[in-house]
Amino acid sequence: MDIETQKLNIDRQITDAAVNCGRNPSTIRLLAVSKTRSADEVRLLAGLGQREFGDNYLQEAERKIRQLSDLDITWHFIGQLQRNKTKIVSELFDWVQSVDRQIIAERLSAQRPEHMPDLNICLQVRMSEEPGKGGIPPEEILETARQIHNLPRISLRGLMTIPENTDDSSRMHDAFQRMHTLFETLQGVYPQVDTLSMGMSGDFTAAIEHGSTMVRIGTALFGPRQYAESQV
Repeated sequence: MDIETQKLNIDRQITDAAVNCGRNPSTIRLLAVSKTRSADEVRLLAGLGQREFGDNYLQEAERKIRQLSDLDITWHFIGQLQRNKTKIVSELFDWVQSVDRQIIAERLSAQRPEHMPDLNICLQVRMSEEPGKGGIPPEEILETARQIHNLPRISLRGLMTIPENTDDSSRMHDAFQRMHTLFETLQGVYPQVDTLSMGMSGDFTAAIEHGSTMVRIGTALFGPRQYAESQV
């Protein structure tokens, strides 16, 4: 199936999922996860109207961003961010969805070029105890937000989570509902918060049911990924 057909299918599924739970489909944004994908594939999808793309391999993303600088694309960094990579990320990206420590937000704030718009950030929430899962525990989100929301050159826009890899639908729905409750609590304190980035290729319709405003879709758009040894 070609990318155009897959894009139409995803758009239709997002619309159907929203309508089925009484939501306006226009309130849900599609983030095309383009890690391991070529600049030509991104250009093709951008030609179909897709404007937001997410990457987590920094070297690969840097090449693509520079190659596609003629396009009107909003770039999201969605991978784990190490302290020594914050400068280049702050210079290249429009969003960072994976802020999992106060020090990362502080470094992004200090290193964001003054001539650029504020860098939009989401706090990554760790909703499970799976080994290797990054993020801030839910009970620490409000305190972390309090410490960073006034930092210059960044804008706290919301929350992101990577759900537990489980076949137990009740666990998945419970986690999504807890995320939505946390999101509403954060909104009540910081009115500029408007983004709940939740849901991927295998579970985005359930995430929409529980209030997601942004779904991150890679495989369902592009097909199976091709990994290269040089990706970092």
